Amino acid sequence: MSYHNPFTPPRKSATFDDHTLAEIRRAAATGIYDIRGGGTKRKVPHFDDLLFLGASISRYPLEGYREKCETSVVLGTRFAKKPIELKIPITIAGMSFGALSGNAKEALGRGATLAGTSTTTGDGGMTDEERGHSEKLVYQYLPSRYGMNPRDLRRADAIEVVVGQGAKPGGGGMLLGQKISDRVAQMRNLPMGIDQRSACRHPDWTGPDDLEIKILELREITDWEKPIYVKVGGARPYYDTALAVKAGADVVVLDGMQGGTAATQDVFIENVGMPTLACIRPAVQALQDLGMHRKVQLIISGGIRSGADVAKALALGADAVAIGTAALVAIGDNDPKWEEEYQKLGTTAGAYDDWHEGKDPAGITTQDPELAARLDPVAAGRRLANYLKVMTLEAQTIARACGKNKLHNLEPEDLCALTMEAAAMAQVPLAGTSWYPGKGGF
Repeated sequence: MSYHNPFTPPRKSATFDDHTLAEIRRAAATGIYDIRGGGTKRKVPHFDDLLFLGASISRYPLEGYREKCETSVVLGTRFAKKPIELKIPITIAGMSFGALSGNAKEALGRGATLAGTSTTTGDGGMTDEERGHSEKLVYQYLPSRYGMNPRDLRRADAIEVVVGQGAKPGGGGMLLGQKISDRVAQMRNLPMGIDQRSACRHPDWTGPDDLEIKILELREITDWEKPIYVKVGGARPYYDTALAVKAGADVVVLDGMQGGTAATQDVFIENVGMPTLACIRPAVQALQDLGMHRKVQLIISGGIRSGADVAKALALGADAVAIGTAALVAIGDNDPKWEEEYQKLGTTAGAYDDWHEGKDPAGITTQDPELAARLDPVAAGRRLANYLKVMTLEAQTIARACGKNKLHNLEPEDLCALTMEAAAMAQVPLAGTSWYPGKGGF
């Protein structure tokens, strides 16, 4: 005989919540894992768990907009003959033509150029539109080798050797058949309309010693002019950073699990990798132990949204940040004005579940020519430039409040943490104390 207490509502399981139950039923009905775009949706310790300690009596603040706060950064100063000089320490992360429409790639190039920063090609090669509208363009060299050729290596301003991505460290990329148009197929040497999965590792090297040889090959192809970046997903940031430096990288790009992806397994996005906040300090420590901090530049990506996030990443030791999801939102992705059409796709604005389907009503994550035509790349580029300007102003405001006349003068001493987890990851004191977990003493 069952009994229900009439004074309390039925209690659902925290382990078997509604989402979990729905996913079990979906898996049982279809026999295939769920695929989606975007980054992790679980809550993890992030920059919101850190606060800046502004100046008061013990520190001397800078006056508003009247006193200068420098924002520029130079990337690739270690070996490259032509390092990249950026006006702001915010770059655009790699997102492929294929994952994104041609208009979206053009908009990113236009916006980055207006802001005085760089953009990145992503998998699948370099388009003429992207090169034409990007004053500074980083060319990604991925395991797939899709679209890779020596001509484009030389046309780039820097080369980024992609070892891993924050949303799926240890895994390859996906591009479903509905997004492989005739042009995408030609660029990648693939059949039209057939699902594509990129390799999870490079075909011609297996470890850091081989990576050193590959980097030397790339330098020879480009006459030692171009900075060589190495991008890794956040998993073992101390050792991966150290090995990238040993292999000869000019710049290390470190992508935390909040970084997005065009498409991969949901189980990968939610259960592999580490939060961005947990990645920065070990990477900085590796650079410091090797005597290479600020000599090899560190770019942090994965969940960067505001000037406060930029300032916090730089305070923890990064030289620059990269944005992907935020850049797409700035140019118009997942805009609520398309909510009715998102609903028809079985999703909602802000869910980022539709990127792999190729039916994006905003015209950004699609290869459908009618949908892509909805995005005006000139207007979208201006929106991105506005957003980058605001992020920079926000970061400068915080730096001035901490008494710093350069964003890169921010330091861990300017921060405190709101939670034990954030204090441990960022290695900054818990608010109101001089202690963080692992430091010892109070």
